[in-house]
Amino acid sequence: MKFDEITIRVRYGETDQMGVVHHANYALYLEMGRTEWLRKLGISYKEMEESGVMLPVISLSLNFKKSACYDDVIKVKTQLKKMPTATIEFDYEILNEEGEILTIANTVLAFIDMKSKRPIRAPKYILDVL
Repeated sequence: MKFDEITIRVRYGETDQMGVVHHANYALYLEMGRTEWLRKLGISYKEMEESGVMLPVISLSLNFKKSACYDDVIKVKTQLKKMPTATIEFDYEILNEEGEILTIANTVLAFIDMKSKRPIRAPKYILDVL
């Protein structure tokens, strides 16, 4: 399935007193990977929301292998797990500069109609680019 990679330098504010990335920041790294994955396909979260579709996270799984630390350059690999239906699922790997896996993750997001707040099928324009 389609995948993408982004590179991020860990900022001081993302770490604890030991200089280790706080676990809550990994959700942000995944979001960055996911939104860039979509953007490179020509899909904008902003435009999707303007058309009345939300994409909230309904499941998040993180498996930490090693720590990322202040000033590390990390790579977030984002991959579509399967073709979307009413949900879209991504697998991720976060690696350090040496290529070692720091974190393995998975997210599931639901396509939601913003007016009714009810699940909907993936919009056709997304399916068309996939």
